[in-house]
Amino acid sequence: MPKPERRYVITFGCPDRTGIVARIASFLADNGGWIVEAAYHTDPATGWFFTRQEVRADSLPFGVSELRARFTEIAAEFGGHSSWRVTDTGERKRVVILVSKEGHCLYDLLGRVAAGELDADVSAVIGNHADLAGITRAHGIPFHHVPFPADDPGGKQAAFAEVRQLVDTNEPHAVVLARFMQILPPEVCADWAGKAVNIHHSFLPSFVGARPYHQAHRRGVKLVGATCHYVTADLDAGPIIEQDVIRVDHGDSVADMVRKGRDVEKAVLARGLRWHLEDRVLVHGNQTVIF
Repeated sequence: MPKPERRYVITFGCPDRTGIVARIASFLADNGGWIVEAAYHTDPATGWFFTRQEVRADSLPFGVSELRARFTEIAAEFGGHSSWRVTDTGERKRVVILVSKEGHCLYDLLGRVAAGELDADVSAVIGNHADLAGITRAHGIPFHHVPFPADDPGGKQAAFAEVRQLVDTNEPHAVVLARFMQILPPEVCADWAGKAVNIHHSFLPSFVGARPYHQAHRRGVKLVGATCHYVTADLDAGPIIEQDVIRVDHGDSVADMVRKGRDVEKAVLARGLRWHLEDRVLVHGNQTVIF
């Protein structure tokens, strides 16, 4: 597979006004920047402007650090509330995956990475059970088992501290909760804001919390789904990245719904993680723009 062309990715959001697109385009053109992908969106409800642009790295006479420094001045022109990022596709993204016992999402992500379909390095997998150690190590990835005592708040706090230390040591671009089944403490949510990605086995905001398939079965729903979202201190209420559904009917048991739902979970998590790693997700409040 040929190596993809190296690009710099600029994501930018600010209060909407005239001249934003022209200013960014002029800045890049003045420095020889060759734009190969550009997307724009204005939200009339919030009055906020969003853009994502990819520039050929070899078209600029300087590197990504200098581009960031120069773009700081551009961002400042559009107000102190602007949010922006400049990333380099030449820097391979790192991912840490948190798991419990169910392995379908982990199997899928490891397979995509191994096949080159997901351009990232899985630095480590951390499990509160050891069930998935074998498949992780078979892929040459370190597995860390951190038990979570069920009825010991102090022990659970210590376990989260260990998980946090293991994750932060790897300096990941994404922390993936692949059916981790533990609620992150608020301080961890704050530290990992914008990079902790969860898969919830429900089409949120329906059926928040534990055993959503059982909740759905009791309600007799005809569609079950999955939601990939950023983790916040509000349980299952973070900004949504991707969702999908699959049809069920009155003859399906809870086990049938779980089996069907797993297929949706894997696809939704893979798409959401890919978009996050490609800097295609712009967050504003609890809303997202996906370019």
